[in-house]
Amino acid sequence: MLSERTREALEASHELADLGDHDLAGIDEPERLFQLNIPGLPSRFPPPTTARKGFRGMRVVLADDSVLLREGIARLLEDAGFEIVAQSGTAEDLLRHVGMHKPDVALIDIRMPPTQTDEGLRAAKQIRERWPDTGVLVLSQYVESAYALELLGENAEGVGYLLKDRVSDVDEFAAAVRRVAEGGSALDPAVVSQLVGRRRRDDPIDELTPREREVIQLLAEGKTSKEVAVALHLSVKTAETHRTNLMRKLDLHSVADLTLYAVRNGIVQIY
Repeated sequence: MLSERTREALEASHELADLGDHDLAGIDEPERLFQLNIPGLPSRFPPPTTARKGFRGMRVVLADDSVLLREGIARLLEDAGFEIVAQSGTAEDLLRHVGMHKPDVALIDIRMPPTQTDEGLRAAKQIRERWPDTGVLVLSQYVESAYALELLGENAEGVGYLLKDRVSDVDEFAAAVRRVAEGGSALDPAVVSQLVGRRRRDDPIDELTPREREVIQLLAEGKTSKEVAVALHLSVKTAETHRTNLMRKLDLHSVADLTLYAVRNGIVQIY
C-alpha cells in the first residue's frame, strides 16, 4: 500500500488501485491509500483493516429482480466496505426502502417487473425528485442512450449509468458507486460514446486543444483530477489546470455541469 505522496512520486506507468481515505494510527487527518499492482502477482485482497472514510459508512439500497446478480453485487460492495441496508426485487419495493432508510446511493436495474421495460428508470427519477440527497446509479445490460439522457435531465450531480459488465472490475465499480454517493457522476464510456446530440455552430468546443478534449472525456466519465492525471501521465496540478480552463471556456460551474454539457452536445468520443 502507498500513501498519496508516494503515489505522486511514482512514474505514471505503474498500475494503481485507489483504496479510498483511511484513518491511520498516529495521523490526525485521513490518509488516501493506494495499492500498487505488479504483473504476475495477486491484486485482490480484503479491504485494509482501517476506518475507511471513502467507503465505510456509505449506505446502499440495491434493486434488481435477479436474486443471483443482486446478491453478487451486494457481496462485492460489502467486501469493499459499503453497507447494504436493503435489497429489492421490484421498483415499488425499492421506493419503499429508499424512503425508509434514506441511503447514500441506490443501485437500480433499469428493466424491472412487471413489464421489464423502464420501471427502474422511472423509480430512479422519483428518487431524484423525492430524495435529492440520495445518489442514483442505474445498471443496464445494454446501451440505452435515450434512458441515460432522460435520467440526467437538467442535473448530472449524484447520477450514474453503467453497463452491468463493469461490475466485474471491482475497484472501478466501487469507485463509481462512491462518486455517485458523494454527489459526483459516473457514466459508462460505452454510454457516453452514443450520447451524440446537435452542436451549435459557435460551440466553444471548437476552441479546445486535443489535450483538453482528452481531459473532458475522462471528466465526463466521472474521473477525478487525480485519475485524469494518472491516465494522461500528467501531474495532478496540470490536470487541475486543464479542468479549470475547461470550466472557464465552456462557462460551466461544476464537473457535473461539464458532464451534462458533454453528453448533450456529443463532444465526447472514445479514443
